[in-house]
Amino acid sequence: MQTSIIIETVIKAIVILAVFSALAGFTTYIERKVLAFMQRRLGPMNVGPYGLLQIVADGIKLFTKEDFIPQYAIRPVFMIAPIITASTAFIAMSAVPFLPEFELFGYTVRPILSDINVGILFVLGVASVGLYGPLLGGMSSANKWSLLGGARTAIQLLSYEVVSGLSLLAPLMLVGSLSLIDINNYQNAGFTSWLVWSQPLAFILFVISGFAETNRTPFDLLEHEAEIVAGYATEYSGLRWGMFFIGEYANLFTVCFLISLVFLGGFNDLWFIPGGLAIILKVMTLIFFFLWTRASWPHIRPDQLMWLCWKILMPLAVINVVITGFVMMFLE
Repeated sequence: MQTSIIIETVIKAIVILAVFSALAGFTTYIERKVLAFMQRRLGPMNVGPYGLLQIVADGIKLFTKEDFIPQYAIRPVFMIAPIITASTAFIAMSAVPFLPEFELFGYTVRPILSDINVGILFVLGVASVGLYGPLLGGMSSANKWSLLGGARTAIQLLSYEVVSGLSLLAPLMLVGSLSLIDINNYQNAGFTSWLVWSQPLAFILFVISGFAETNRTPFDLLEHEAEIVAGYATEYSGLRWGMFFIGEYANLFTVCFLISLVFLGGFNDLWFIPGGLAIILKVMTLIFFFLWTRASWPHIRPDQLMWLCWKILMPLAVINVVITGFVMMFLE
């Protein structure tokens, strides 16, 4: 029995790594096509049908591109920083239930690597460790622009992690559990039981903080695309550079699954749509929303980012928790 559990866990881990690594690459293609459509151009078209093989071409380029390390960089830290970003992104996925249980060759498969009773706390905690990747990469590069990128990483991710944690506190008070399975099951009464209806402010706050924590426009100050240099990743190339962005896209999927599970009914059946298909559609819609925002919104300055976090979002999150507590107290 113990051996079968170990084998099942290893298989699940391999599948998660393979599937989401492939999805991270495919999302780069989808993002380029969506942005091209919104900007009235074509995007990738020349490599394969509709440019689909551009993903393969990019992968070959990353694996074969020259990998260099600056002369005065702190080599061990410089080399391990991308690994931290990529590994924490995938470790965080281990407590996320991606789909409902299903039968495969007479065997019941639970699409979650580790169902722990503090699942959402584990996901947020491990994902927060990922900030050390860009931070250490920027600090070890012997480049002042990379150092500035690392400093931006610290202020942005640390600040918005507080907002995301506080925004989730109110719905967790209603559910009474930190397990993502329990949160999903709390919303199994149908569309009207989704937590987004009872916690709309928490939903908006978590989505906004999700943009900051996944380094998406308009909160992409970590490597700010509008600047000449690439922030913390300025001195990186090849596979190490790619690992930063594999981690970034993996985090994007994790955030979209969390939003779906906590606020949008999770993998419960939706009318005539089976639960597995329902959560896939929800995550795809959220991914598209993140891409759409990149095509629509301008970048903001670091001071505006901090002003929004500490003077607008943080007070709103605290007020939401207090109001939820009073409502629960008077309704009991």
